[in-house]
Amino acid sequence: EEKRRRKEMEKMKQHWDMVGFVADGQYGIPRRCPCGGFIKNDVSPSPKFKHDFNTQPDSRYFTCTKFKDDGLHFRQPWVFGVEEEIAKLVKKVEEQSKTIEEMRKQIQIQAEEIAKLKT
Repeated sequence: EEKRRRKEMEKMKQHWDMVGFVADGQYGIPRRCPCGGFIKNDVSPSPKFKHDFNTQPDSRYFTCTKFKDDGLHFRQPWVFGVEEEIAKLVKKVEEQSKTIEEMRKQIQIQAEEIAKLKT
């Protein structure tokens, strides 16, 4: 009885961990599904699943190759993934611009110090 309950609890924990991984991983363009499946670009001729975002035909999705409508695999609207990825890249560019500006200031300070040492 105790072994069965423990096994059941472990199975339940794995299930909820997987649900969490899927939820956490749906930011930007997915590279792999938490189940280990590959992600493909999918064009939906019509809404197949109750949670399909766009009801227009030919909607694009990032979809796990092993997708089942059970909440444990990726099926993300393409536009959401691309928008989030662009936002992430813009943030990186802004951070790099700040770093470059700081480096320019350091170079200027060092150039001034070198000029002082030469005189």
